[in-house]
Amino acid sequence: MSAAISSGQQLIAPAAVKLDGMFGQMLAANRSGRLSHFIVDEHSPSISIFGQAHKQQNQEGDWYGEHAGKWLSATARAVAQGGQPELEANLRRVADWLISQQDDDGYLGNYAADRRFTVPQPPKPESWNGEPALRTWDIWTHSYLILGFLETWRALGDDSYLQAARRIADLCWQALESGIDITTLGNHHGMSATVLLDPAADLYLVTGEPRYLALAEKILQQANANPRLALLDKGIANEDAAFIATGKAYQLSWNLVGLAKLYKATGKADYKLAIDNLWNNIREQHLTLGGGPWGGVAHRSREVFNAPRTFFPQAYVETCSVLAWMQLNRELLAISGHARYADELERTAYNDLLAAMAPNGEDWCYYTFPNGKRVHTTYWRCCKSSGAMAVEELPQIAYGIAADGGLRVNLYGPGEATLNHTDAGAVVLQQQTRYPFNGEISLRVSPEHSASFGIGLRIPAWAEDARIQVNGVTVPVQVGADGYVQLQRQWQAGDLVSLQLPMQPQLHRAANINVQESRAPDGSPVAQEVLRWEYVGLSYGPLVYATGLIDGFKTDETVKLPAGDPARWLQVGEDAGEGATVTMQLECRAPLVFEPYYRCGGREHDVWRLSWLSLAPQ
Repeated sequence: MSAAISSGQQLIAPAAVKLDGMFGQMLAANRSGRLSHFIVDEHSPSISIFGQAHKQQNQEGDWYGEHAGKWLSATARAVAQGGQPELEANLRRVADWLISQQDDDGYLGNYAADRRFTVPQPPKPESWNGEPALRTWDIWTHSYLILGFLETWRALGDDSYLQAARRIADLCWQALESGIDITTLGNHHGMSATVLLDPAADLYLVTGEPRYLALAEKILQQANANPRLALLDKGIANEDAAFIATGKAYQLSWNLVGLAKLYKATGKADYKLAIDNLWNNIREQHLTLGGGPWGGVAHRSREVFNAPRTFFPQAYVETCSVLAWMQLNRELLAISGHARYADELERTAYNDLLAAMAPNGEDWCYYTFPNGKRVHTTYWRCCKSSGAMAVEELPQIAYGIAADGGLRVNLYGPGEATLNHTDAGAVVLQQQTRYPFNGEISLRVSPEHSASFGIGLRIPAWAEDARIQVNGVTVPVQVGADGYVQLQRQWQAGDLVSLQLPMQPQLHRAANINVQESRAPDGSPVAQEVLRWEYVGLSYGPLVYATGLIDGFKTDETVKLPAGDPARWLQVGEDAGEGATVTMQLECRAPLVFEPYYRCGGREHDVWRLSWLSLAPQ
């Protein structure tokens, strides 16, 4: 099925992992909140729209059908961890009812016959801007349904769910083989339809059926043939993500998830090159300090990537794009095994994902802003289901097994995992720590049989002077080519690894620069900087920090930072529970108190968070 890849990690089945601490709280809230309330049976509004009576007359052509597949995916992951009997019963009931509504040809959308993806779109006008004439989200909905049924099959083991996914994919294959161009079936110059690349490649990896590989390759071929999208060619050419189709962050990132799975299936080097180029571009140009893809500057839509080298602290992070970015890093972690992708997963999860989630697990922010107000979104919004999916990603990415059989610790936080090793049998790894609020981590290693193997510890990018001891003996901190410190030894039950990641407040600088372009007398291009606004942000360990409204009412403040070592004027307070405060002592005004961004001002609707301050001109 999949091509041989020499490096990489095997991600862990959810049942083998238990997360406590902040991640554990997120999972518990997700399961008692969104997953338990939004959908419970076939009468839930987001499921009843798939009923025959409704869909036969539905001409709206909107995206609400996505919630079914998203809920199936997230709930199946939760059920796979065990101990969720009510969710398991709901999952089985909803999945079975959806299958009962599947047409003989495999169709399982919620549109009338004349609005379905099997019907060719009208010809595109000269002024076409990437929006299909019928504004259908049919392929989009079916993509999520395939993924949802695959996760349900993995969790419950009933082949009827795999068969439902296959019947959808078979119908998609027949439609494209009939001559329909998939880029005409979704907006953003087809990116909302070419996301089918992900479930098509996933089905091939699961079943080995050549038809699904052919479907994935055909989707990529058509995506690449569309000159505005040209997904593969533009990725290989190192085009900026903002200029691929409309630059829609969610859809483009999801397309890259599919391309990563297709690379796993084929091993084609061009696929990996395109993914790596775009990952690096997004990582360097298009993420907030909290790790979320952002947009919304000037003429750019709030959900598309900003132009390169653009900075504006009031720009938007869509929670849906956070999900897709995390999934892309999940796939690249599995493919390459490199710690850089775990770094990004942890940064995003502890900051922009957690900052969008309310403690009740039901309320979510559609958008988060580095500087802006926390606003909980409404019932039908897409981001509530995407956030729930993203939370359920955490168990399987927290630990891994490398291609050489060694074990990997990808995410830090209290909890435990049971990993299988050829010689050691079941190896239990138990983390005791207050991370992310404290950098002291104890890892208890308990193999079933004493054996020699490696354990890779990730040293976060922010950490300097990390220290490691094994059973009280200091060992060198030497980061390998894969980004992990390898502890290779004969492990015995009860061995204790102590990892210290010293935390210090760190300042981050960014600038919003306006440039006037012209030409010199000899005709050569000249760019002159005409305006510059500089900003400073703050982090402490893995957490981005923020302050509330300045003086209780101001949404911005211009500050002049003191000279000298920041350690003199950045004071870390006592940690009363969820992270210490950091006080910025300034000569120009009263001190400003910062706290972790996700909880700044309380995790309540309508509170303000400011993670960037304007700097006085020099």
